[in-house]
Amino acid sequence: MTQPSCDRNLRLWVSLCGLFGSLRGTFVTRNSRPNIVLLMADDLGIGDLCCYGNNTVSTPNIDRLAREGVMLTQHLAAASMCTPSRAAFLTGRYPIRSGMASAFNMHRGLVWLGGSGGLPTNETTFAKLLQDRGYRTGLIGKWHQGLSCASRGDHCYHPLNHGFDYFYGMPFGLLSDCRPSETPELHRRLRITLGVTTAALALVPVLLLVPTCARWFVVPWGLVLAMALLVLLFFLGWYSSYGFVRRWNCVLMRNHDIMQQPVREERVSSLLLREALAFVRRNMGGPFLLFVSFLHVHTPLITKETFVGHSKYGRYGDNVEEMDWMVGKILEVLDREGLANHTLVYFTSDHGGSLEAQARGAQLGGWNGVYKGGKGMGGWEGGIRVPGIFRWPAVLEAGRVVDEPTSLMDIYPTLSYVAGGILPVDRMIDGQNLMPLLEGRVRHSNHEFLFHYCGVYLHAVRWHQKDCGTVWKVHYVTPTFSPAGAGACYARGICSCTGDVTFHDPPLVFDISRDPSESHPLSPDNEALFDSVVQKVEEAVRAHRRTLAPAPQQLSVFNSLWKPWLQPCCGNFPLCGCDKEDDMEPSV
Repeated sequence: MTQPSCDRNLRLWVSLCGLFGSLRGTFVTRNSRPNIVLLMADDLGIGDLCCYGNNTVSTPNIDRLAREGVMLTQHLAAASMCTPSRAAFLTGRYPIRSGMASAFNMHRGLVWLGGSGGLPTNETTFAKLLQDRGYRTGLIGKWHQGLSCASRGDHCYHPLNHGFDYFYGMPFGLLSDCRPSETPELHRRLRITLGVTTAALALVPVLLLVPTCARWFVVPWGLVLAMALLVLLFFLGWYSSYGFVRRWNCVLMRNHDIMQQPVREERVSSLLLREALAFVRRNMGGPFLLFVSFLHVHTPLITKETFVGHSKYGRYGDNVEEMDWMVGKILEVLDREGLANHTLVYFTSDHGGSLEAQARGAQLGGWNGVYKGGKGMGGWEGGIRVPGIFRWPAVLEAGRVVDEPTSLMDIYPTLSYVAGGILPVDRMIDGQNLMPLLEGRVRHSNHEFLFHYCGVYLHAVRWHQKDCGTVWKVHYVTPTFSPAGAGACYARGICSCTGDVTFHDPPLVFDISRDPSESHPLSPDNEALFDSVVQKVEEAVRAHRRTLAPAPQQLSVFNSLWKPWLQPCCGNFPLCGCDKEDDMEPSV
């Protein structure tokens, strides 16, 4: 007869626990909607972190995430360049579906803040899904998905038009051009060619004066002046953009307002960290989504004085360790405010490290571990295999390691699932919900095939043969390394997607399960399943291509041109420049 009383007491106890837990964020149920913090590095190699095997660089805070959460060892970017990879991350779709993949080697990502391409407004980002579910959404850091379509102020591609309630950061991102003392990065070889061409053309008016001065015959002054005017117009045509890259591209914004133009690069990291911590504190009542898109570890590797000389690997190692410190500060505020158990934290990179980033003999790009290739290489593993760490203490088992193929595109359906959202049904979503895999409810990833593009060109395909756990990799196209025998495209600065490439017929086939470094290509002579693997993958490619629909090319030649009427400007164009941040070092 005492059972009903016991039941009532038990229900009262659970209710009280839930009440106090919600006040301090320590008692969490699987069905509650978590806060979400996404941390994305820029150009970080998977081999740059201690938890992924590097025992010489200090990354204690990222390592802590791995210890306390789930670490993915076969986590893959949908592209090996910033713009298309981030578009896939935000939308859960291959970038070719949204038109965010390029057919040209020169502009495989957005190259001007004053260009007219960007993430189409009809694409639905995970931020928009969560915003519709009542989340407060914020983006701090790099965007690189475009800004304006038709006029300087329309900001059609702006983060606030893609589901974010708050934006503070660089709508483009960092380039070596953002620091005056660095060697220019944007289209460096083209700029040299244009400069030499201008100098050569400038000789023409001078040479036209020779016959007159030598009294051989008279050259009309109108012709001389016309040629001089043409040379001047040619020079202004390219120098008006390439001569001012720092002012045009290196811009810091808060929402729609420009805060610094050009950005004061030595302060930008501190400002971004200040804003990230402030966003957490402002939205402690939750739920919130905070996407911290680091400027680290892209060149020019701007690092606070505190961390200069901190690592064994020069400027790049210093920059990695400073980023890890920033991760620690974000985790610290979650701990201090009692939010840690109720917050899903995710860490990754947009693609692999840049092997060609060098200056005066020093390596300025990342290390991709045992994996071949790097940034800009469509199918080689080093350009697309990235860190993937999830921590959600109340839900995910600490210390788990998952060696199954997963993708940055999976974040989209995973966040929709944990937030209780509904995926769009009017478009193909290529990502898969990772929660069953992360929680250990299933053994295998839902991905059977993953397609590795270089721009709009399919370079390789991965087949996850679930019945035996084997992962096959089939390469149809690979970049041609230069100089010959090198492991990257040092002579060009970045590898090509088309043109300077090698086509393979039959394709190169690797068993990634046994040969992750892609060092030993298989053949019918040493692999009995060679022909069946190639046939299976070709069938998958045909099926995949049937799902593709034409999309406006956001990275077309026209969209990639700098357009003065689209250039964001603080002040009166072309005299753009301002600094609305005070000179005091931000307190973090």
